[in-house]
Amino acid sequence: MRALLAFLLMFPTLSLSQGAATLVADTVTVQGGAQLVASGNIEVFYDGTRLSAAQVIYDQSSDRLTITGPILIQASDGTIITADQASLDPKLENGMLRGARLVLDQQLQLAANQIDRVDGRYSQLYKVAATSCKVCGTRAPLWEIRAKKVVHDEDAQQLYFTDAQFLIRGTPIFWLPRMRLPDPTLTRATGLLIPTLRTTDLLGTGIKIPYFMRIGDHRDVTLTPYLSAETRTLEAQYRQAFIRGDLKINAAISEDTLANGARSYLFADGTFALGQDYALTFDIESASDNAYLLDYGYSDKDRLDSAVTLLRVRDTDLTQVNLTYYQTLRDDEDNASLPPITGSLSYENRLNLTSGSTFRYGASADTAYRYGDTDGDGARDVSRAGANASVTSNWITEAGFVLRADAGVRADWYGVNDDADYGNGVRVVPNVGLTLRYPLATTAANGTQHLLEPTIALSWSDAYGVTPPNEDSTRSDLDQANLFDTSRYSGDDAVEVGAQAAIGATWTRIGAQGATSTLTFGQVLRDIDVSAFNPSSGLDGTSSDWLLAGQYTARSGFEIDGRTLFDDDASLTRAAARLGWQNEWVDLNAAYIWQAADDTESRPDAVSEWTLDSTVQLAPAWAVNLEARYDLANDQPALAGVGMQYKNECVTVDLSVSRRYTSSTTVDASTSYGLSVSLNGFSAKGSAGPAAACAP
Repeated sequence: MRALLAFLLMFPTLSLSQGAATLVADTVTVQGGAQLVASGNIEVFYDGTRLSAAQVIYDQSSDRLTITGPILIQASDGTIITADQASLDPKLENGMLRGARLVLDQQLQLAANQIDRVDGRYSQLYKVAATSCKVCGTRAPLWEIRAKKVVHDEDAQQLYFTDAQFLIRGTPIFWLPRMRLPDPTLTRATGLLIPTLRTTDLLGTGIKIPYFMRIGDHRDVTLTPYLSAETRTLEAQYRQAFIRGDLKINAAISEDTLANGARSYLFADGTFALGQDYALTFDIESASDNAYLLDYGYSDKDRLDSAVTLLRVRDTDLTQVNLTYYQTLRDDEDNASLPPITGSLSYENRLNLTSGSTFRYGASADTAYRYGDTDGDGARDVSRAGANASVTSNWITEAGFVLRADAGVRADWYGVNDDADYGNGVRVVPNVGLTLRYPLATTAANGTQHLLEPTIALSWSDAYGVTPPNEDSTRSDLDQANLFDTSRYSGDDAVEVGAQAAIGATWTRIGAQGATSTLTFGQVLRDIDVSAFNPSSGLDGTSSDWLLAGQYTARSGFEIDGRTLFDDDASLTRAAARLGWQNEWVDLNAAYIWQAADDTESRPDAVSEWTLDSTVQLAPAWAVNLEARYDLANDQPALAGVGMQYKNECVTVDLSVSRRYTSSTTVDASTSYGLSVSLNGFSAKGSAGPAAACAP
């Protein structure tokens, strides 16, 4: 019968730290008064480290542990050491292990003839084989590094190799006299990152070699030379974390055969908490020419916006200040007439009255500035300042009707320069509205819930004073969110005037198994034509297009939603649909859009296009990514790409191919290829994939 003995061994070397080791064994004997012998199912615990062995002998005169294996040492940081024999001090900090294996973060294993422990910080390994691959019998692993000596610095979390050979399936590939690599427990380490091969029609075949530099605990910079026959490029990324925010800068500068002179870009963004609930955010976006971002694959944006925003959001009030500078990369746009500079300031507050009503008030100002002083909208500058107030009340009648009444007014002063068609002055806009809903709810026998809400919203509004130019409401359209609103313009410059009625219904179903679905149907009727809406918005004329919108969401991660606008003759104005499916094996996103031609939105031809962005896990180690965009109206692809990744416990391989078909006078169609290979186990805080299976 196994005897269990647990006691504290107060070794002299432990007295300084008042530490203690706990030993559990089948038998423990004391020989000659100075030697303790423990054998049989031994476990020793000290300061978070656990040791198991067949026999442990402690010699008090030499203050030494002689351990017979099989030996297993598990440190508090997850490091594992196995060995056949060992001679260590009682703290397990100094000594020697033979026939040993060191496992770091359950990823990287280093087998050695001998491991010397020094000062509890260093492990010196001799005649070493290091790999993160699964070893199957006598077959050589996929890759390994053999070295005459390896020193593991636990405090610095670094591995230093001497006389190292890199082998693939046992075949030597290259040799290095000295090499330093981070161990997998290190979060950030200065050194080379994974190189990437990139081939494009425009820039040829090149290589990116990123070098990461740690500048303290809260700052780092990554420099990436990109070299090919067509370009010499230096990419840079700087990151810094502050107590109240963070900053990130991405930039690049190039000399290539595609353009004369240096080409460059700069993207920077930051967020900072300023106190008293204020937050400051900013982003800077700049490019030297229209094609640079697409040529190098940095971004597909065709308008850049640099903005700084001060924001405070609290339970009952909102304060926001914003300044934005725009830069167009489109061939058919002039940067001077966007407008390039806009600014806004707004404050809103909400008060809950004792009657149960809600009173809202606010003030705002904005400006749009264009370069030049010619007359017309190409150089027009507009400034606005105003205030608004509104009251909302809600009732539920005994018959089950839900009523909402709204009344409000806003007054704005407009100042217009460089456009003789508009003058300065004040505009006042009052509005009233009444919304009536009649919810009808039922629950089926299986627990499925249904809710049908017929709704009618009546409203009136008018404008008195000057008529300003419409700068901030040029892209409004009808959807399920604004169907019953008093105004459907996205900004303040344009207003809906006259009497109007919005009629419709919303059906909601909550399934017994967790699936939900909604369906909205409705139309807006007016007494006068609102000509400020674009023809493709679905809102022009005395009666809007019919809106039909729905959504379905399942517990399995599948969802689909769509929206369509069509007139009384069932002719489509707009249609859009989105499909998503997320689970352990699939992350699928697909979308379709159709828009009628509209010269007021710079769209002379109809748009019909679908997009796809999907990642499929084919097997535990294999994943494929697909992206595509197809122009159905012109029957031609706009973008196509496929990426393949193989990832197991010791290697990650990424291969990608993409083709951009769109072209213009400044951007050419091109194909890009990418390849990167990384060895798992050495990347800082890298995650390993599933273990490869051994052949039978």
